[in-house]
Amino acid sequence: MHHALPSPRRTFLQPSTEEDTLASDIPAQPEAASTGLQRLNEATPGAAEEALLACCGSRRWALRLTAHRPYPDTSSLLAAASEASYDMSFADLSEALADESCMPQPLLGVRAPGSQAAHTALRAAHAAYEARFGHVFVVSLDDCPPEEILDHVLVSLRQRLAGDHDDERSTTAEELRRIALSRLEHLVASHTSAAT
Repeated sequence: MHHALPSPRRTFLQPSTEEDTLASDIPAQPEAASTGLQRLNEATPGAAEEALLACCGSRRWALRLTAHRPYPDTSSLLAAASEASYDMSFADLSEALADESCMPQPLLGVRAPGSQAAHTALRAAHAAYEARFGHVFVVSLDDCPPEEILDHVLVSLRQRLAGDHDDERSTTAEELRRIALSRLEHLVASHTSAAT
């Protein structure tokens, strides 16, 4: 089961290893601040790809965005990300969904109030969804107030369970696109660090 988190799973601001850090790949700029977008634009291809994979688990998607750097502004990056999302193949989408299924799951019980019966219904709906469609359920929760998360997810699951495989693949692709854009915005817009 997966529900979109507002921030990237991995970030270049908090790398998993010293070799993956974008900061070390960027020349120092005295008396200047390094924004997330600048860091992404100036990073080595490998570090940029790793940061982008934190937003969407399709390697082709991440490579495409890495290859088209530098981006003059966040809007340009988001437009390129949307275009890359629309061009994802079946295999790309499957790869991204597999990545979503491997990431740590948010504890919906902590983030969304609701009765035990509602949470039990949610687990059952997730199991039914994965059995029917063969992949993890994803939904963007960016604009959903915390008190409505549980209801929103349950309604989305029930509606999407009633659809056919082709329609669900399209819906899943759109939800992944929205999740990736949200993660990208967080990655580049909310972080600045003083250069040393």
